[in-house]
Amino acid sequence: NFRVDMFKKGFGFKKKPKNGSKELKKLSSSSSAGTGDELTENPGQSVFRVTVPDNVNPGEEFQVYAGSRIVRVRCPPDSRPGQSLQITVPIDPDALEKDSRTSPSNPSLPPDSDNVQMINEPGNPGSAAYMVTIPEGVQGGQQFPVTIQGQQLMVTCPQNARPGMSVRIVPPPPPNIDQQSPEPVRPPPPPKDESTQLFEVEVPSGVLPGQPFALLAGGVRVLVTCPANASQGSRIRFKLPLAITQPREPTSELQQLRLKYDKDGWQRTIRISDMKFQWVRVDDKGEVENTTRFDIVKSAYVRKLDFRPGDDPRIRTGVLTLVPATDAVMDSKIKSADNRDLVTYSEIADAQVKAFDEKSEWFYHTCNQLCVEWNEGHMRMNVRRQFLLGDSVDAVMSLSRKDLRKLWRFEFIGEMGIDAGGLAREWFQLVSEEIFDPDMGLWQSSATNQMCMEINPASEFYCEDHLVYYRFLGRVMGKGLFDRQLVSGHMVGYIYKHMLGWPVTFGDLEQIDEELFNNLKQLESMVKNGDDIEMLCLDFTTTKEVMDTKEEVELVPGGANKEVTNDNYPEYLEALLKYRMLDRVKPQLNELLLGFFDVIPEPLLTVFDFQELELLMCGLPEIDMDDWKANTEYSGECDEDGADHEICQWFWDIVSDFDQEMKARLLQFVTGTSGVPARGFSVLQGNDGNVRKFTIHGLTQGICLYPRAHTCFNRIDLPVYDTKEELYERLKLAITMVSTGFDIE
Repeated sequence: NFRVDMFKKGFGFKKKPKNGSKELKKLSSSSSAGTGDELTENPGQSVFRVTVPDNVNPGEEFQVYAGSRIVRVRCPPDSRPGQSLQITVPIDPDALEKDSRTSPSNPSLPPDSDNVQMINEPGNPGSAAYMVTIPEGVQGGQQFPVTIQGQQLMVTCPQNARPGMSVRIVPPPPPNIDQQSPEPVRPPPPPKDESTQLFEVEVPSGVLPGQPFALLAGGVRVLVTCPANASQGSRIRFKLPLAITQPREPTSELQQLRLKYDKDGWQRTIRISDMKFQWVRVDDKGEVENTTRFDIVKSAYVRKLDFRPGDDPRIRTGVLTLVPATDAVMDSKIKSADNRDLVTYSEIADAQVKAFDEKSEWFYHTCNQLCVEWNEGHMRMNVRRQFLLGDSVDAVMSLSRKDLRKLWRFEFIGEMGIDAGGLAREWFQLVSEEIFDPDMGLWQSSATNQMCMEINPASEFYCEDHLVYYRFLGRVMGKGLFDRQLVSGHMVGYIYKHMLGWPVTFGDLEQIDEELFNNLKQLESMVKNGDDIEMLCLDFTTTKEVMDTKEEVELVPGGANKEVTNDNYPEYLEALLKYRMLDRVKPQLNELLLGFFDVIPEPLLTVFDFQELELLMCGLPEIDMDDWKANTEYSGECDEDGADHEICQWFWDIVSDFDQEMKARLLQFVTGTSGVPARGFSVLQGNDGNVRKFTIHGLTQGICLYPRAHTCFNRIDLPVYDTKEELYERLKLAITMVSTGFDIE
């Protein structure tokens, strides 16, 4: 390897010019080692453009490919990851002696590597194939460089291969130097508006120094911490960026409903001290509501994921915990590769009030800005169809986080076809179908909804290296979202909440274990009625089933020796909630989230609710209205007349006029997921695994004011309203509020 040291050996070095030299060659594959794009060639030397890799600090060295050689570059003191540099290296004299192996069609290309041999395949004339011999010291899963047709490529050694064996690869076609125009460099975004507005407020009564309180400033709800030298009645001042306080008109009818009716509950605010997002619970007076002890109505928890560097720089580690929702914070900015502010809070706030399709386009536009440019490197994924999952795991898990944001091109080895999007779509579908298959042991159908998948707590007993597959799936889901690809697998609702960093509450238990939820609510009622619950002989333990064997799990240290009493039962409910929402599957969920956030920045998701995230990842379903109507049952007030009942006729008229998004949200409201069974609504299942068709249950208005859903058996309770307009308003409100956690009862 030739060493490029700008400080000791005096080779030419300068930053990437604004009007760069003519680009002669673009490399079509990249790796964690990096590749250099050749710009000019002077007598006795060549100039290359390279990009500083991730995790490289000023003064540290990194290696890149310069022509047919690997060279080492020292990062200048004023450069950072993602920045482009130019380096000058002497021409390799050995390369001049190998003209016999140079491409005859383009003598200027460097020779192929010694361990590469072209093979002729009569049945596959469209692209050349090569046999590559695995070098000494390379183990399964590791990468090694080769040069083919002037391209520096990284080849991943298959898990079952060893040094000396040959593997078949089909490299991407070499770039046409004469015809290919340079990739345009993205212009930097305009500078963000840093203007601020000064506010003066009076500290509310009851607020102590150091305690936060929420208020509306310029129409925006913000969280202010009372200074240490202030007290109730004192007047304090703070500044807000002017861009935040600009009035925003919601373009989504659903958002208008939320702004109108969402009077209390959990809300995400901006914290003045550091401009980060924070959850607060606001009462009907607009004041922050704090609870010091667990309450089944008011308490909520948010997952907290602390990222840590891993032993392998390509793979981060992290620590996943559940913290009180009021302690959970998230960045409100998104940084670009060169550490610029790509997205700010005000832009996120603008996107939050848009309609779903407008939000989606904003999200994809931002992902496009985060995508690594084609001329900085792109990836070709070569997989065998008969070993699809294994090859895919090896390939995806060998990539760095920067590689995950590069453009991917797919090829099924031995099959003709150019990936213009169709092969990528097929790959995402097949891989996600296989990994969500319950027979693999990583996922299982939810006990309350057969259409939804939940993590198998005993996955380690069914699948070797099970955590690798969860990290892999997280990366696949993140990359699919990044590239507008869909995955096959609807997950239980609380997992989407964890992905968003949304509060999970006691009510979420009903979606994963209805029996446990009802038993715990009965326990709460017994305490309120003054009954002594010690007679139930409960302790701070629960049971888990592994391979048909039940094991006892302590919810707190020493839980087997701690009885549940009327005094400590809130802590018992809290411990059970934490166990079912996280601790039971913490290792698996930790890897899933780490993989997902290897691709997607957390703040980018704050514009969506958990129902929208499911629609974004799994797609809007194709709903056959005739099939839906034909396989609907009627009960209650609608029992006798069935579909001919006036309220049912109004219902179907309204639903037929819904757009695709609202129909999907109605399905989510009633069945718990937007998924439709492959064989249609006739086989819609309930939580017991039996067919439970979509049911409209008529109620008198005195029983409830709004439509309500029973996802366990796919039933919607529909009050018999006086007018079609009233049904329309109440139904849309009920569908909308379910995603905010707002209790309309």
